[in-house]
Amino acid sequence: MARREEKVDPELLAQLEAGGDRIRVPLPNRKVNEMFAIADQILGGRRVHAVCEDGESRLARIPGKMRRRQWVREGDLMVIQPWDFQDAKANVCMRYTKTQSLYLSRKGVLPEIVDLFGMTDFGAEPKVEDTVPEADSGGPEPESTAAQDPEDDIDSFFG
Repeated sequence: MARREEKVDPELLAQLEAGGDRIRVPLPNRKVNEMFAIADQILGGRRVHAVCEDGESRLARIPGKMRRRQWVREGDLMVIQPWDFQDAKANVCMRYTKTQSLYLSRKGVLPEIVDLFGMTDFGAEPKVEDTVPEADSGGPEPESTAAQDPEDDIDSFFG
């Protein structure tokens, strides 16, 4: 039996965005070294492979009280706390719902490396527009050079 896909709740998203400048979702506590991460791969046995906002990949452990209440899926936004004595491992502190993740992305709180929701507009990316070069209206176009060179002509290759 497969789990249902988590959907965005538009009513809750509207409530969150009505708050003005104040962010109404709990954020990572930087004082205790918490950070955003994306669940990259579910390994089983209460373990998740996570890509963190500092660019590191860590093996994160889901604590028992969170494991029973919330399921962590691939692609979920989480708050993790790296271990002090082993930097390659971490504890999962919180999991954001799809609606909360979308809200944080729209507010521009998420770092670029963990912003998979694509709602942030950084403005630094130049827009690429398809432009057609204008043709010379002065006269007829010159013949192609392939017809002028007998070496490049396809008929000369086959006799």
